[in-house]
Amino acid sequence: MKEKAYAWAKALCHYAGENETFLEQFWEALTQSEGVYREFVYYLEHQNFLCDCQIEGYSLVDIMVWQMDHFKAQMDRGKDDMKNNGDKMLLMAFDTMLRMEKDPMPYVARMQGETGTDYPGKYE
Repeated sequence: MKEKAYAWAKALCHYAGENETFLEQFWEALTQSEGVYREFVYYLEHQNFLCDCQIEGYSLVDIMVWQMDHFKAQMDRGKDDMKNNGDKMLLMAFDTMLRMEKDPMPYVARMQGETGTDYPGKYE
């Protein structure tokens, strides 16, 4: 399964526009995390989220929702590096979860504070 998972990680990185260095760092972190690796393999096999692994109460789906919300805010500001790139959004969700595992609080703070919702004064 590791060969298949690595091949998929490599393909995701390619389609997401990430380089070999990113792939190797991502793969190393992924294989060191039992929970996130299990989520990755489950998604590979089922094209769905297991949501068994949680960090500070957040699952991969929570990260994806936050990313989509955050992505909408980026588009509002004219930045759209993930526009029409579901592979990049998926890869970044796994990468974010791996980073959260090591240092959760900055991500928790961002997820609780950043939204894609527009309101008066948001960008001031």
